[in-house]
Amino acid sequence: MDTLFLSLSVIFAGGFIALFLSRQFVLMKIAVIVTISAGCLVGLFSSLSRLLNSSSAATASWDWLHIFTLSFKLDSVSTFFLIPIFVVSPLALLYSFHYMENKEKALRTAVNYFFFSVLVASMALVVSAANIVTFALAWEIMSLSSYFLVVFDYEVKANRRAGYLYFIFAQAGAMFLFAAFAVIFSHTGSFNFDSISQIPESAKLLVFVLAFIGFGSKAGIFPLHIWLPYAHPAAPSHISAIMSGVMIKMGIYGIIRIYLLLEASTPIIGQIVVVTGMVTGVLGVVYALANQDIKKLLAYSSVENIGIILIGLGIGMIGVTEKNLGMAFFGFTGALMHVFNHSIFKSLLFMGAGAVLHKAKTKNIDLLGGLIKRMPTTGKSFLAGSVAISGLPPFSGFIGEFLIYYGSFQGIGLQRYSFILSILAIISLAIIGGLASACFTKVVGLAFLGEPRTEMAANASEAGFSMRFIMVLLAVACLVIGVLPEPFVRLAFLGVSDITFLGGYDTASFMVMLRNIANTAALFVGVFIAVTVFRKILYIKKEIGSSPTWGCGFTQGTVRMQYTGTSYAAEMIDFYRPFVPVRKMYSGIRKIFPGKTTYGTQVDDFAEVNSDKMLIMPLLQLMGKLRWIQHGNIQLYISYIILAIVVLLLFL
Repeated sequence: MDTLFLSLSVIFAGGFIALFLSRQFVLMKIAVIVTISAGCLVGLFSSLSRLLNSSSAATASWDWLHIFTLSFKLDSVSTFFLIPIFVVSPLALLYSFHYMENKEKALRTAVNYFFFSVLVASMALVVSAANIVTFALAWEIMSLSSYFLVVFDYEVKANRRAGYLYFIFAQAGAMFLFAAFAVIFSHTGSFNFDSISQIPESAKLLVFVLAFIGFGSKAGIFPLHIWLPYAHPAAPSHISAIMSGVMIKMGIYGIIRIYLLLEASTPIIGQIVVVTGMVTGVLGVVYALANQDIKKLLAYSSVENIGIILIGLGIGMIGVTEKNLGMAFFGFTGALMHVFNHSIFKSLLFMGAGAVLHKAKTKNIDLLGGLIKRMPTTGKSFLAGSVAISGLPPFSGFIGEFLIYYGSFQGIGLQRYSFILSILAIISLAIIGGLASACFTKVVGLAFLGEPRTEMAANASEAGFSMRFIMVLLAVACLVIGVLPEPFVRLAFLGVSDITFLGGYDTASFMVMLRNIANTAALFVGVFIAVTVFRKILYIKKEIGSSPTWGCGFTQGTVRMQYTGTSYAAEMIDFYRPFVPVRKMYSGIRKIFPGKTTYGTQVDDFAEVNSDKMLIMPLLQLMGKLRWIQHGNIQLYISYIILAIVVLLLFL
């Protein structure tokens, strides 16, 4: 634990350095990046050492305000979640060196780096918290610091609205967590996590449901995901990377932790999680496919991947209740593996989107095109991330999903609901994978291939060195994990080593299968490289001509004849109505000699539309009717307080 606190102290110091050096813009960025990265590397080295050496749980505690105790504990699960925190954070910082280059916003940038350090440290404290008070305190610090990061460009009205929306969902989720903690405290009279398993079985389901809603709001499960498509486009791209790649996984950590602490035996918990995962995954990727804003698309894609992780967790929980060790083991390890993989390739994709926004000045993929010629490093790196997130070999996304598939197939021999849910999980994963491939085919095809649709795209140039370096590094990581998955999968296995009901599972036969997959992936990569090199050799000193392809009698095409994102995805989106409502805006033809006619479509978020209609508008109407209470009369305000105290005393 001492090494972890040393790491967090260095990270905090980096944030304060940013404030002190705000007037020396370049020096400030260098000092912050070096200091926070050093703290992250110390934490990463410590976490890997603990996992690889299978160290026993480490604990620490201090008195706080002479009333509460701040307790911390590191077991295999919390240690595993520290790894993506300490891997992605320094990479996002280094990326920001060229991304945050506006000297006129030097002070604002310094404040952004300060809250960045607070966010990183608070996430580490969340996963190491060992009692309710410590967890709640770290959770709130994490939510508040990330809010200030989202509203970096606060002068833009849409960004302020995104920040408010995120804040509301963060605090509403926290209220559900506090309700769950209140139920626990009412039965145990203790803030310690170790006492949670002692509550009655009848209360365990209620506690899990309340906590699942609270943690799910942070993770972005459907229909609590509404804040993601607003917050991620509003935040700077390196902040979007760490929020999507790491912070929303704190919700996943919370779900795992409360499940382990409850030691509940009811099968309903696993069924809730796996069904929520299927709905979240499928609808998340459908909404991603329907969007043309590249950062909003990636935000919905994060919802999709949270769904995949929840499917893995649900399969693992069902395996526990059914006493199917293989199903439980691969469900949990597959979820952890996908947590790590998603932190890598989603960070890469948000950074790629940030580079496009930085140079082409737009997030709308319908206004891009041909960028792979003008931004080759960004384009190829983004392509690698797209293949990885689609779950295709030989890249990293395939490995985590393969583990979840393997766990789901272990449940085919079960009976009734467990059998049905195992089959549905397999089908859902297949649908999600297919739609994800279509989604990122659209992004790569429209944004990076073809011809530029606007002057902004035509004049785009490659991103700065620090941005390109990090994107290439992450793209290589996606490939390495896919080709050499064994050490990373073993890390996921070690991540569940302290979970008692998963101990003793023999992975030897699975590792043989995994090595065969790795060998096939390596062979594919080797053949691809050999063919590429051979082609280069054949074309040495040869003149390569270019001419239009056969135009079928029409060779004067324009960029307006290229596919748009809407036309590409229309048929697939229509299949999922009414859950994906499409609004059509058509001006119509009303005259004999009509003028300009316009036609457009807008995909609405089913959850957002219905929450406005069924919750927000009725609530606003109710508040409007109660507005008479707020009249400015101090005497009546005092009487309200006295009346409230009397009512509370009567209940007590």
